[in-house]
Amino acid sequence: MTVLSAEINFYIPHARSLKEKRMISRSLTDRVRHKFNVSVAETDNQDLCQTLTIGVAVVSGSAVHARSMLDNIIGYMEESTDAEITGVIRNEH
Repeated sequence: MTVLSAEINFYIPHARSLKEKRMISRSLTDRVRHKFNVSVAETDNQDLCQTLTIGVAVVSGSAVHARSMLDNIIGYMEESTDAEITGVIRNEH
């Protein structure tokens, strides 16, 4: 069994309030959760309106499949929002 996780940081230049940020966060996490069937949540920077940190966890029987899936999720997140990815930290457990 392989467990991979990633912390993806976004910059949202047009977000002027936490309410705007939460709408973007909720929309993105819901779409990723339903499309890929993975655990996903906002994990840090909850009090900053232009910075979003989302954590994703993938569990698979194959390390190759888990890595491919995580790559696909990050690519999907990048294409699915107008927020800019500023960093990705990957962890293998």
